[in-house]
Amino acid sequence: MEAWDELQRVQTRILERISNLELSLLSRTFSSSSFAVSSLPVATSDAVSALSGQLPSSLGVAAPDSVSGTEARLSAILRSNGVTDFAFKTVPGDYYERSYEERQRILGAHSIDHLCKSIVMVNTQAPSTVIDCKDQNNSKYYVVVVQYTARLNAEALKNYLYELNDGKVPKKKFNLRLASEETSLMLTGFEHNAVTCIGMKTEIPVILDEAIVKLNPDFFWLGGGEVDLKLGIRTSQFINCVKPFIVSCSM
Repeated sequence: MEAWDELQRVQTRILERISNLELSLLSRTFSSSSFAVSSLPVATSDAVSALSGQLPSSLGVAAPDSVSGTEARLSAILRSNGVTDFAFKTVPGDYYERSYEERQRILGAHSIDHLCKSIVMVNTQAPSTVIDCKDQNNSKYYVVVVQYTARLNAEALKNYLYELNDGKVPKKKFNLRLASEETSLMLTGFEHNAVTCIGMKTEIPVILDEAIVKLNPDFFWLGGGEVDLKLGIRTSQFINCVKPFIVSCSM
């Protein structure tokens, strides 16, 4: 009973903190992203499940102080876009020095194939008139989401974009390469190893590797907006929210 009473008290404090965070977020203007929030839902006990971290230890609910501003902002964006099945997880500082198997264990991912990353790519051969992301079919930049265990197939991306434009743009005008860290930060607002497709500064079209869609179970992990913060999300809800191009682009 003491543990149950403590759980109720902690949940009450969490809900109060969430409400305060959401009220604070209402006064901000998010960047020009398709996930900008115009209104936020009232906090309920369901919101607790969206938080990561640990309670006074064995109770298994996020402690209020563990919720960063980034996590609160991205959680609000996800909820406002109908995403309910997601979770954030804070990882150790040496996370990227660890093996894929260790990262899988830290996140509680189903397999190492469920560990994914978002990378910003630039079309280095785009016509001089293509300088931004206004035309999603023929954008200067794309965010590509792939598995860590996969090898990106740039040729497949070139062929897809060529066909997407009905052959009206010469194939030689598509040559996607990894953007610099400076460019990635400028466009997304997220530093290296923190990039995510949610809440980016710029509305960059997203390409999701088809191999991720085929994962079972359909819940994968990617960057969460901070180097030590990772986001797990139901694949179908990610697709409904982000509306990515789904392309077979890995080997």
